[in-house]
Amino acid sequence: MADVTDATTARRAPTPDDAARLADSDQSGPMLAADGRPLKQSLQRALRREKLRALMLIAPLLLFVLVTFIAPIADMLFRSVENQIVGNTLPRTVEALADWNDDAEELPPEPVFRALFFDLFLAAEAKAHTRLGSRLNYETTGISSLFRSSGRRMDDVAEPFQDVLEQADPQFGDGAFWYRLMTGEGDADTSLLNDQRERLAALTREGMGGDIGFAPSAEIAALLPRAAREYSAFALFTARIDNDVVAEEDPWESVYVALALDLQDGGAERVQSYAGPGADALQAAAANADQLPVVDFREAFIEVDDGWGDRTNWETMKTYSPPFTSGYFLNSVDLQLTADGVEAREENQRIYVMLFQRTMFMSLVITFSCILLGYPVAWLLANLPMRTANLLMILVLLPFWTSLLVRTSAWKVLLQQQGVINDTLVWLGIVSDGGRLALINNQLGTIIAMTHILLPFMILPLYSVMKTIPPTYLRAAKSLGATNWTAFWRVYFPNSVPGIGAGSILVFILSIGYYITPELVGGTTGVFISNRIAYHISSSLNWGLAAALGTILLAAVLALYWVYDRMVGIDNVKLGG
Repeated sequence: MADVTDATTARRAPTPDDAARLADSDQSGPMLAADGRPLKQSLQRALRREKLRALMLIAPLLLFVLVTFIAPIADMLFRSVENQIVGNTLPRTVEALADWNDDAEELPPEPVFRALFFDLFLAAEAKAHTRLGSRLNYETTGISSLFRSSGRRMDDVAEPFQDVLEQADPQFGDGAFWYRLMTGEGDADTSLLNDQRERLAALTREGMGGDIGFAPSAEIAALLPRAAREYSAFALFTARIDNDVVAEEDPWESVYVALALDLQDGGAERVQSYAGPGADALQAAAANADQLPVVDFREAFIEVDDGWGDRTNWETMKTYSPPFTSGYFLNSVDLQLTADGVEAREENQRIYVMLFQRTMFMSLVITFSCILLGYPVAWLLANLPMRTANLLMILVLLPFWTSLLVRTSAWKVLLQQQGVINDTLVWLGIVSDGGRLALINNQLGTIIAMTHILLPFMILPLYSVMKTIPPTYLRAAKSLGATNWTAFWRVYFPNSVPGIGAGSILVFILSIGYYITPELVGGTTGVFISNRIAYHISSSLNWGLAAALGTILLAAVLALYWVYDRMVGIDNVKLGG
């Protein structure tokens, strides 16, 4: 036995590992390579180079998989829980809502409505209020129109403040005066400007960095904090979004409201000692502070749209104000997240669990149909002479050369009540003309069409495995006394199981993700969950819910993979060989 081993080793070419072991076994000292380095280090260096070279060869494929497969899945998982639009669009409102005791108070207090005015004014200028309304409308119907109508009327709330300030001093109607007033003298308050940069960057999804030719003075920021804040937001938006010169543009109406609130909140006394640019106009406005309107923002918003007096809308805003939410996943299983916790949706709104069940059931039926129809065809191909088998294989592959849309449309012609199949059945007298079969726009039509489309994906793995089964196995079984059925069931079929497993996985995974064929021939009872995912991506634009549905579908597939591996063994799945 030792001689045989030695002979085998002698015939085998030496490998780097053999050389490394030889270098380790040399007890007289390290063996040196031609460059004077220890042989072991040189070999390890060579192995590292080989691994690096192999990695570089597969790097393009890895990058392709990362960009086209891993990254989209990661984005889908993130979108299924991401909910930053509420906090980015209404940051001050969300902060004020945190103190609202929605169990005791009918509506939020006045400071919440005041914060909403400034947030909604800026959101309306950035055209972001409609996106927020659409997001919240997924949870409570009607909020979308509430935000859309209110965004157009924020100017009406601000006009009384602007009129009084311009009457106190006409300079308040000049954009250049506002720029001098807010710039002031002395040090600039860069922290306030940076806060607004972050606020606008999150709201508009645009870069707000760089010099805009403006920064509020620290003195003005201390005297008039609200006005400085809103003017900074106006200046950033004007410079970065509108690409205009800040000093040449009149400020938004919200800046007038902010200045009036500053004067009413102790600012009238503070500006008496101010001596910078615009001091005379500020002091004139302070002298007329008692003429500034005292606006109840709650009543003003309810006057704009009575939806702001509906407690349900505010509860929805507070419930979905955190940056991450489980609401999409709850909606995916016919539940909803409310102010009172998780609740079941109304009976007529529960569709997703039913769609998941229908998708799994019909995919399994399609898989078993493909096994029943594809197994005999694959056996015939594997046992016919090569010339005949190749000719029949062309017929199996022929559907791949035809558009999926064309094949599905052809089934619509065949299956409809005035179609070829029903006409043939009536002509043969199997069914009456008034009792034509309903073969389309239902589950049966989907199963028939998808079985035809996916059948090649079952035949090919089965054929590749059956081709490797030696025919001598059956002859040996029969020579030992087995019948044709026993030889098939006890010998041939077990050897073909890996092909069944490979084909079943292909067909099942493809079927649960199909949406074109069910959309065309499924009607209302034959569509899959994938059709609903496509609807939310392309029509309703509820990408969060679509991502949650896709994530659940992915988890279900992985769970079925695990069950299949436990029952059959994924190692037993092969495509031949």
